[in-house]
Amino acid sequence: MKEAFFKYQAQTTPHPLAMEISHAQGSYIYDTNDKAYLDFVAGVSACSLGHSHPKVVAAIKNQVDQYLHVMVYGEYIQTPAVALSQYLAAHLPAPLEVTYLVNSGTEAIEGSIKLARRFTGRSEIISAHQAYHGNTMGSLSLMDYEERKTPFLPLIPDIKHIHYNLEDDLNKITTATAAVILETIQGGAGFIEPTDNYLAKVQQRCNAVGALLILDEIQPGIGRTGKLFGFEHYNCQPDIVVTGKGLGGGLPIGAFTASKTMMDSLSDNPKLGHITTFGGNPVIAAAALATLKEITESNLMAEALEKEKLIRQHLQHKHIKEIRGRGLMLAAITENADITNTVILQAQEQGLILFWLLFEPRAIRITPPLTISNAEIIKGCLLITSILDQI
Repeated sequence: MKEAFFKYQAQTTPHPLAMEISHAQGSYIYDTNDKAYLDFVAGVSACSLGHSHPKVVAAIKNQVDQYLHVMVYGEYIQTPAVALSQYLAAHLPAPLEVTYLVNSGTEAIEGSIKLARRFTGRSEIISAHQAYHGNTMGSLSLMDYEERKTPFLPLIPDIKHIHYNLEDDLNKITTATAAVILETIQGGAGFIEPTDNYLAKVQQRCNAVGALLILDEIQPGIGRTGKLFGFEHYNCQPDIVVTGKGLGGGLPIGAFTASKTMMDSLSDNPKLGHITTFGGNPVIAAAALATLKEITESNLMAEALEKEKLIRQHLQHKHIKEIRGRGLMLAAITENADITNTVILQAQEQGLILFWLLFEPRAIRITPPLTISNAEIIKGCLLITSILDQI
């Protein structure tokens, strides 16, 4: 299978980790030699409830027995998609009440860009330096990392950038701006939180000039930071909120949510202003609804903040300079990239899954399932510090 993997499946890097998976359960992934790996990454923040959570699996099996895909998004009434959208509305502040379901986070970003331009009649989009919103052409256009963008030029026009957490840049948001799109917590940049009421100040500036605020909650959303949506920590409310990753409980999903007035602008002039075949897929929507219910009806969000404290307590080491992030969206920053690489690669050999961040080479990603136990957290942290002790 490994030979076929390299021969037939397109690769994203020259050197993938290439672990051959047998099965996964709870906080563990097992390879074909039946070696267990404690998962501190959760599919890059996607497996909110761990692997093969019984309530998610039951929802999938129940829906599979009823129907799979039947029609392009928005034409037929399919109970799982409607129920999921209704549940999101019930857990978001007004007027965020209408959700467009798509297949991935980056597709939701694309839809939100179109919605902002359509609704405002403006074209300029402002994003942040070191932003990461996905890799499709519109999402890639939001990035300022020229090395990643140049091979794919030209990208979409009228994109400008501001520095995250720099209040002086807010005057770049003008009456020409359709929307400002920001990650609630910057992911690829190193899990950078907003400081000094930054997001509220962005919102105030957007309101003053008639621009929209789009918040990318693809990573921090769905309970990972201790609240259902990360923006709830930061005294602000977006005009459009984008979700993905952890919403699907391990299945592919994306969504963008706005007011009904705003979202209606995609339905006419032209009709089918945004369209997807498989968005709102009933099996995926059923899995997402089961995931949301488990997170909102349990203590997992409150526990995420307690588990953060536990990780910070057990990852005190001379080679770790700081731990960034909130809840179970954390990054341990080492002294240099070589240390980080050594820890991540040796940890996998010893049965612990860690990963990198896109723009911060010193960062060790720590985004375990919300369901991870305290004992599993301590076990993983002790393994990390034992590796660091040898450096």
